[in-house]
Order: sequence, then C-alpha cells, then structure tokens
Amino acid sequence: MTPSLFDKIQETKEYIQSKYATTPSVGVVLGSGLGDLASKITIECELSYKDIPNFPISTVEGHAGKLIFGQLGGKATVLMSGRFHYYEGYDMQQVTFPIRVMRALGVEHLFVSNAAGGMNKNYKVGDIVIIRDHINLFPEHPLRGKNDERLGVRFPDMSEPYNLNTIALAEKIAKEQQLPVQTGVYIGLQGPTFETRAEYKWLHIIGGDLVGMSTVPEVIVAIHSGMKVFGASIVTDLGIRDEMNTITHEEVLQAANEAAPKLANLVEGIVASL
Repeated sequence: MTPSLFDKIQETKEYIQSKYATTPSVGVVLGSGLGDLASKITIECELSYKDIPNFPISTVEGHAGKLIFGQLGGKATVLMSGRFHYYEGYDMQQVTFPIRVMRALGVEHLFVSNAAGGMNKNYKVGDIVIIRDHINLFPEHPLRGKNDERLGVRFPDMSEPYNLNTIALAEKIAKEQQLPVQTGVYIGLQGPTFETRAEYKWLHIIGGDLVGMSTVPEVIVAIHSGMKVFGASIVTDLGIRDEMNTITHEEVLQAANEAAPKLANLVEGIVASL
C-alpha cells in the first residue's frame, strides 16, 4: 500500500527529530543567490536533502540542497538552502513537501525569498521588495486532489497570504536599518523561460509588480497548514529593458548576491522581534 502524504511527512519528521531534537519556530526558504542568511545562523545541525527520507534533490545552480538548523535572532530556526521548482519536473506535492515537514516540526513563521523580474517602473535592479500579495498562474495547484483534514482545511482562505503584522514589523525594522524597501504583488509562473516582452506587459496589466518561478506554491501550502508567512523578492532584472538587453541566470545570481546581505539583516531583525 502506498503511504499517504501525511505518513510520508511523519516519517521525514521522525528522521529529522532523531538527528536534531530542538523544535524550530521559524522556517526560512532561501531562493537564488540568497544563501547569505545562512551565515547569520548559529548552526547546530545540517542535513543534506539526499539523506532525508522522501525529500527530492535540488538540481539548480546556486542551490546548496540542505536543511540547516540553529539559532537566528534568538529563535530556533530551520533554513532550507535550495528549494524545489515545478519546472525541474517535480509535481506540486514534491515542491511543497519541505513546507509540510517544517510545519510538522513546529514551525509557525515561514520566511520565503526569491529572485524576481521587476515590472514596476519604480523598481531598479537590486531593490528589496516586500511581497504583499500574489497571483497564482502555475498550471498545477498544490492542494489539488483529496484533502487530508490533518494537514489543513479543504478551502483555505487566501485573503491574507502574507501576514500583515509581519509586513508592518518589516517596514519598521527596515526604517531603523535605513534600508529602502518597496512593496509589491508577485506573480508565480512555471518557467523555466524568462518572460517575453509581451508577457511582461500583460503580467503588469493584470496587477503584477514582480514575476518569478517559485514561492507561490510554498505560500499556499504554508497558509493551508496554518503558518504565518513573510515574503521578499530581490529585483534581479527588469521587464522594461533596452531592446537588445537579454537576461541570463548568471545576471540574476549576481544581482541577488549583491543585495543578499541587506535582506539577511532585515530577516534577522524581523525574527529577533517576533
């Protein structure tokens, strides 16, 4: 008999707890080039994805592929260094499985980050944008299929996917750190191609300020499981570009790496203030 999603989560949880007994209250998902936050954690345990039961393996350049446990801002934290993307060929249950596991371990506050394309004329490359809402344009939904009430309700409310209190706290701390931040709406697409000029224009018309290939599925599952979410993007390219200007993965990583220390300081400040 094939084990259920709930059973897989429990098996993974038990394995992790056999290696690390502390209950984390904070979970962090690091996106492309945002590994700088790992240096902020007092590391107590590291587990490679390949050693964790039921975990997929990350295949993308710039993603380390391990869970890091330790103290961040005085809080027990689990940090996901390397996320799974739908475009890699995983289904949505696999993409969001680590979020389920984080919740099972005790995580209440989830922090998600990503590199994103900017469509707002007020943005520039390197800007940190607090995500206030999102638009889901993925072709598969992470909650599609039979619902297990042990994991969450059938029809979760998505009117506040990004916790308003945490956003207000982030804006306060950013001001204290003299860190300019923007806010915006993130649109999630499957990728892996970067958008055409016509797609950028359309995405902006329908209400998007940012576009990327991740985050939305994880946030949906986090809300389904009862977590409070904070999301931030680093603008790594602009949809409104010179005609001959192309986008490369290397360019995205460079822009993310340059802004990463600032975002790391902000997230550490938020966690310390929770």
